[in-house]
Amino acid sequence: MPFPDGRAALADRANNEVTNQALPQKVATGVCVTVHGHFYQPPRENPYLDAIERQAGATPFHDWNERIHHECYRPNAFARILNDRGEIVGVVNNYEYLSFNIGPTLMTWLERHDVEVYQRILEADRKSCDRLNGHGNAIAQAYNHMILPLANERDKYTQIRWGTADFRSRFGRDPEGMWLAETAVDYPTLEVLIAEGIKFIILAPSQAERARELPTEHNPDPEWHEVGGSQIDPTRPYRCYIPSGEFIDIFFYDGPISRDMGFSDVLFNSGHLAGRIGQAVRGDHRPSQLISVATDGETFGHHKGGTEKTLAYAFVKEFPKHGWTVTNFAHYLSVHPPTWEVILKPVTAWSCSHGVNRWQDDCGCGGGGLWHQKWRRPLRNTLNWLRDKLIEVYETEGGKLFEDPWRVRDEYITVIRDRSSDNIDRFLKRYASHQLSREEQVDALRLLEMQRHTLLMYTSCGWFFEEISRPEGVQILRYAARAIELAGDVAGVQLERSFIQRLVQAPSNVEFFTNGANVYRQLVQTAQINLKQVAAHYAMSSLFRSYAPETQIYCYQAKQLDYQLQRMGSLTLAVGQLQLVSDITRESVHYTFAVLHLGGWDFHCCIQPFNGRRAYTKLKEKLFEALEQASAAHAILAMVKLFGEQSFSLQNLFAEERHRIMALLTQETLMRVDQLYTQVYRDNYGVLMAFHRDELPAPQELQVAAEVALSHRCTVGLRALEQANGDKQLALAQIVELEAIATEATHLRCHLNVAEGKATLERLILRSLWKLLHDVDSVNLEADIERVERLIELGNQLHLGLSLARCQELYFNCLHSQIVPRCLNAQTHADDPFTNVCTEADKQLNPHQMKQLLRLGQKLAVDVSPWLE
Repeated sequence: MPFPDGRAALADRANNEVTNQALPQKVATGVCVTVHGHFYQPPRENPYLDAIERQAGATPFHDWNERIHHECYRPNAFARILNDRGEIVGVVNNYEYLSFNIGPTLMTWLERHDVEVYQRILEADRKSCDRLNGHGNAIAQAYNHMILPLANERDKYTQIRWGTADFRSRFGRDPEGMWLAETAVDYPTLEVLIAEGIKFIILAPSQAERARELPTEHNPDPEWHEVGGSQIDPTRPYRCYIPSGEFIDIFFYDGPISRDMGFSDVLFNSGHLAGRIGQAVRGDHRPSQLISVATDGETFGHHKGGTEKTLAYAFVKEFPKHGWTVTNFAHYLSVHPPTWEVILKPVTAWSCSHGVNRWQDDCGCGGGGLWHQKWRRPLRNTLNWLRDKLIEVYETEGGKLFEDPWRVRDEYITVIRDRSSDNIDRFLKRYASHQLSREEQVDALRLLEMQRHTLLMYTSCGWFFEEISRPEGVQILRYAARAIELAGDVAGVQLERSFIQRLVQAPSNVEFFTNGANVYRQLVQTAQINLKQVAAHYAMSSLFRSYAPETQIYCYQAKQLDYQLQRMGSLTLAVGQLQLVSDITRESVHYTFAVLHLGGWDFHCCIQPFNGRRAYTKLKEKLFEALEQASAAHAILAMVKLFGEQSFSLQNLFAEERHRIMALLTQETLMRVDQLYTQVYRDNYGVLMAFHRDELPAPQELQVAAEVALSHRCTVGLRALEQANGDKQLALAQIVELEAIATEATHLRCHLNVAEGKATLERLILRSLWKLLHDVDSVNLEADIERVERLIELGNQLHLGLSLARCQELYFNCLHSQIVPRCLNAQTHADDPFTNVCTEADKQLNPHQMKQLLRLGQKLAVDVSPWLE
């Protein structure tokens, strides 16, 4: 039967309920609400690889960025609105309603690792511009979260210019506002912000000292009010003047509500959140007031799981129900310029009650327990000493290559954003004082990278917590080490010894380290990487993967100029030539390598500079002659004679590849173990069943054998299912086999260990659903739907804890863009014999099939009841 009257309207409303504020808003009267999220993660990339290595603490995710992305950044791009049955009735892009800043280093990570979410963020800003008269939700951030009051003037400018340029390259517009790291501010910082065209900033109420109405003709000298105890009225913007008479506008977020969002349960219910905000509304009948709150963006989903849903419902339902306008700071400022001015306290931040001492002194902030922070001042002093030494290097060496080295540093952000060869060529041609030779190009890029790492070593996180040996402190020391190394490469200066001597004055709370010098020796120097190690990584991993003639090894281009591999019994020898070129500095090396695998975990790898074709040919001949002796000792002796004493082992591989090879090396052993346990399980199946049938505790040895055997069968079955590709019959047979394994495991109360099963099934379901929805096959539609449903049920039977988030997003989008219009179109024309404008696809699907498509939505926990009834 056709949809009842009003069903089409209901469908349209359900599709558009999350954009009920889409019309441009040129005014902001009454109560306006702004929720600001400061999204930021400290940079975690290895300074030598330009990539984040695996972090054990983030398990089961690869690293903390990936984990927090899964818990926060992506959920906020696809925030669910649920009905009372837990079904999805709306998907909201929270960034379209949040005021937000996202640190440039984090945005770079998002751009690399989840371009869909990255584009949702950019799209959200565009939509907020459309909705709010050209004023987008996104604001910029000082580049790498440096505490600007503690920076020298030149670094202040670079941080703000890099942050502005990075923002402009992503969002396609100039930023109106800027978030300061830890909201740390002083008047010299304001002067730089004003000079760089920033219109407003956001501060904590505790940072204001005095406020008054702006002077007018009728009241030329209004009275100043002391507001130093967080007493400033946060419902209006303020103008702040610097000595020159120029000004910047400031918003102060509501402190009590913001604290409640971070430290109470107010975010777990949108009604509670609206009620808490409502308590801040002034009842003095002013024409407009802004209730603004600010907190770490990671609060929404990472620190407080699921609260992105609270925000979504509040934005599109709860706040509009109260008649409140969801806006951002830039839009509110455009229609309500300040009528009050403010004087700030001299130097302040939002997370330190002692000015900015948290990032330079033992002030107690960030501590707790018995640990001190006496290391903070020596660490700050040591980095300042290094910065000043590197200034000398940069000005001296940079002056030989650039007309204006400091202007070049400010413009270097264009290379950081795009390291393509053409862009680097344009950059060097534009700013070099003369046509640079190949060697001069390398030195120019080394100098600029030296300055980039000098800025990164001031990232605020290094001082934020209680101990210098935490990962954050180690990370900024790694940046310092890289800057020292680059200075030595260009100018030959040796700064590391003096740097370490100064770190002795930074006492550690950990007895093993004693002081910062030992932290540096144990955790920084041991992690340094040179180009020989990159070549050794390539050589050893080449035994387990087939490299193309040109390939990428992290931030290095690897060109294989020659490669020969030979096996003799248990020994494997590979000899080759390799050219490595850094994408960052263009440094290039040409190496000869030899790697001998003695079996198991034993590798012997040697690297040396390429000494010409003749020498290389002789080297190869001697090595392969030695291999023919089938003696490991003889082969290693030949390698030592030809390459010298230095060698590399499996431990020298970069962590990701080392773990992969370790897994490969153990496969054969694990296969034998699996076969053994499988045989034990088969031989004792009846005995094990008898124990479970009589509800007696099964012998542990037999139970373990069953779990290992069934887990192995399940893993093999899942791999076969994924490899079935388009062979539906083969895939169906594998599904049947996996269902049987799940039933068997349930009967025997086995806990299956299928590490890759969750990801495999999620990929298969998403792939099958995408094909089903975008390439509708009316003939096989029922079988295709059944396959998706069986895969979902299989995941449940195997207790894999499937995440169907991406499937839900795909289905929800198709529900409103394809399925509902198709149903409405087909039903309308089925009732009208005088029209014949159905699409071919609509004609192909009968009502039963459409109902099946909708019921698939139920399986995915999407609310389809308005169209299914």
